[in-house]
Amino acid sequence: MFKSWFALAILTSWAAMALIGPLLPLHPDSVDLQKIMAGPDAQAWLGYDDVGRPLLDRLISGARISFFVSILVVAISTVLGSLIGALAGYVGGAVDFVVSRVIDIFLAFPGILLVIALAGILGPGIDNVIIAMSSVGWVGFARLARAQTLSLKTRDHVQAARVLGTKPLTIVLRHILPLISAPLIVEATFGIASVVIAEAGLSFLGLGVQPPTASWGSMIRDGTAYMLVASHIVIVPGVALLLIVLSVNLLGDRLRDWLDVRTRLSAG
Repeated sequence: MFKSWFALAILTSWAAMALIGPLLPLHPDSVDLQKIMAGPDAQAWLGYDDVGRPLLDRLISGARISFFVSILVVAISTVLGSLIGALAGYVGGAVDFVVSRVIDIFLAFPGILLVIALAGILGPGIDNVIIAMSSVGWVGFARLARAQTLSLKTRDHVQAARVLGTKPLTIVLRHILPLISAPLIVEATFGIASVVIAEAGLSFLGLGVQPPTASWGSMIRDGTAYMLVASHIVIVPGVALLLIVLSVNLLGDRLRDWLDVRTRLSAG
């Protein structure tokens, strides 16, 4: 229980920084050459980076990027992948064959490599990062939705809707997707952690958010050259990434157990 409350507090703080950050008097791009790589003080509680910018201000500004990118990418991937997978599983035939082969092709390569390749082709920028990650992220949801749909398409209520002449899209939206929403929600929860790491990785490589806009990945990249003399430049965004990903995974595990009826019955 303590772990769940801790994770919830971390994620609430993350969301608060993303939503309230623009309203705060922050100066993430303000340079003070006299405080280059300086430690914490009254003006910057977490110290300064390699050009004298306050790390706390940049951390809060970067939280907005990671939060909205993860929410947008997971939302797009969930909707697109669930719809494609459910339709393919329900319709079957050539449609299911083509979708299955496309999913197999995507899964044959590490997802992060495909994202890096797409981001490199599209060019740097936050919009292209969202497009690249969404183009790869839908595959996992499509595979899960298809597998769940194959086990539900023979249910009595689905067969009754088909006999009554209901269109396949309507059957999928009204009679199948609501029943498979639980595993899709759990998959989306873990997807948030993956997107946060991927966005930071792309920004670290220079394919994500461009300077001077703050991103946790670019903050780590800027501080790697000064690890021995100013390790706090890397530690601050690194710990933030660690806490967010750990909290998302902890809550994802908790949500999976709560949605699993067998787990709840055995616990009771």
